[in-house]
Order: sequence, then structure tokens, then C-alpha cells
Amino acid sequence: MKTIEYFYAAYSGYAYIGSSLFQKIAAKAGAKVVHRPFFLRDLVTARGNAERVRDETYTAYWFGREIGRWAEYREARIIKRRPTYHHESYDMANRMLIACGETGAATDRLAHGFLEAHWADDADLSNRETLFAIAASVGLDGPALFDAAGAEEIDARHRANTQEAIDRGFFGSPTYVVDGDPFYGQDRLELVARALKKPFANDWTLPS
Repeated sequence: MKTIEYFYAAYSGYAYIGSSLFQKIAAKAGAKVVHRPFFLRDLVTARGNAERVRDETYTAYWFGREIGRWAEYREARIIKRRPTYHHESYDMANRMLIACGETGAATDRLAHGFLEAHWADDADLSNRETLFAIAASVGLDGPALFDAAGAEEIDARHRANTQEAIDRGFFGSPTYVVDGDPFYGQDRLELVARALKKPFANDWTLPS
């Protein structure tokens, strides 16, 4: 069975845009999705992007025009602007995903549920009651997952996922990894589908 490591953050717009197609691609290939939620802002800082000045034009393009086009192309429901609570903490959403399990249909549903609620319904992923409601909407026990997500072990796994994303040279969310080959961005999903059938020639290595 093929395995796809799925590195993403629970509030990531482009992870949401690709979420439905990604799950279809994995199912068609009979591939196992391994969920690796991570703290995106730490990765952005590690790559040096936190120092970049993101002016209004930059933000309007990436969180307006570009994400709107991709949403239309992928037929994803979206509010076509940066969500109101996008700068709030999404740690517990990530940790609830980890607590739900690295693999399985329940985690698949919860991941899509968080992403869609944030980008299509302007949900606040830092709000406990909102997290409970989203979990319930996909048939899961939100309070139980929230309690489990508070464990030190889950926090450690969240931090480990983040450090691994940094150490492996990833750039952001989503990053899909097939047989060790990373594909950054939902616009690479067609390449992910091809890689599941036939790996690409790969003599690329990270610079030392």
C-alpha cells in the first residue's frame, strides 16, 4: 500500500482548496494518508519568510484573487477573503487531529471539517465550542478529543511534526510526501496522483 504523508495546518487555505481532491486521489490509489498537522508559523519563521513585508497588494492577491480562482477551479465553497479569526491560535485544532489518529476515515473527515469551517464559514478555530461543533458535524466526540488533545504526548507530537517539516526543508502547508518525494501546494495534486502510479525520476537533494 502506498503511503502519503500529509503535512498541513488546520487553518491552511490552500490545504482546504485541495482537501476534497486530495482525499479522492488517495482513495482511488488505495493509498494510506498519514496526517502530520504542524505549526505553520514556526515553519514560515524558519524559512525566513516572517521577515518579508506582506503589503496589501500581496495579501489581496494570495488571499483574494489567487485563492478565489483556485476555489472556483476546484469547486470549493469559500468566503474569498482571509477569515476573520485567521490570526488566532489553531493549536488545539491541530492537536485534536493528532489525538484522532494519524490515519483513518475519522481523521480525514475532521481535517476537512476544520479546513472547510474556517474558510467557507469563517469559523474561529481557537474557540472550544466551535471545535466541539465541527467535530460533532463529522460524527466525532469533540469534548473527548479536546481533552485528549491537551495531553503532553500530543503536544510533543505536534512539536515533532513541526520540527520534522523544518528539518526536511518544507516550505508550507499543504505538503504531500509520496515515497519520500515532497510536493508543496495543492496545485501539485495532479503530480501527486501521477507519483502514486509511477514515481518521478529523482536525483534532487537538499543543499548542505
